[in-house]
Amino acid sequence: MAGSELTNTKSPRVKAAKRLTKRAFRDRDRSFLAEGPQAVREALALDGVVTELFTTAEAGTRHADLVATAVSAGVPVHRASGEVMAELAQTVTPQGILAVCRFVHVSLESAVTDRARLVAVLAHVRDPGNAGTVLRTADAAGADAVVFTDASVDPYNGKCVRASAGSLFHLPVVTGAPVAQAVDRLRGAGLRVFAADGAGTRTLDDVDLSGPAAWIFGNEAWGLPEEILGLADEVVRVPIYGGAESLNLATAAAVCLYASARSQRVRPLSG
Repeated sequence: MAGSELTNTKSPRVKAAKRLTKRAFRDRDRSFLAEGPQAVREALALDGVVTELFTTAEAGTRHADLVATAVSAGVPVHRASGEVMAELAQTVTPQGILAVCRFVHVSLESAVTDRARLVAVLAHVRDPGNAGTVLRTADAAGADAVVFTDASVDPYNGKCVRASAGSLFHLPVVTGAPVAQAVDRLRGAGLRVFAADGAGTRTLDDVDLSGPAAWIFGNEAWGLPEEILGLADEVVRVPIYGGAESLNLATAAAVCLYASARSQRVRPLSG
């Protein structure tokens, strides 16, 4: 590990990392924090993404493989005191290891090509935990990309990064795209654009999901505005079979994405 243990929470190195908890500094430095062994492991798997690693002595021993990977990649590794780690971490109980990472998002044009078959679009999604969970779900469902529109939360928000459980580093993520521009690109790539909303006249049970599809998911509290609903090829709601009034955003996204993924993979039984 580089140098002696960092114990001063006001040191320039600690302050430089700490400021990445603020979006303005993330945007300026084009860097963010990935906290916890899972996120750090996935970040280290991508060449050149991790620029610094902070770890307590205990976590460094527990996750010696991650420290070794960072060292072999030429990443500076700093041993930090518990107090310094608590200053950098954004969790109540820090896991003792944290990486400074370069931005990993890509352009809309490179993420959405004519080979894409499943894309998630987050429009006006403001809760970072929900956004990160949708990103993780899209990754699990085999999506080709996730698009964060210009009115949605920053995917590099610490809570969003943690909720993604490493999926931020697995699939193409687009940030800041206007919804109309994203829809044009999706449709031009041959995807049918569905808006997931309780106002839909048809349910998942009623639509053909076997072809390439993009799903637009809206705000946790008030869904999608009319102007975005109007951009979709179809507005679809998740059927409620029981007494629940509705599903939360992350759950509804999981149902829709997996419905598409399953429909695209189902093959007729022979014989």
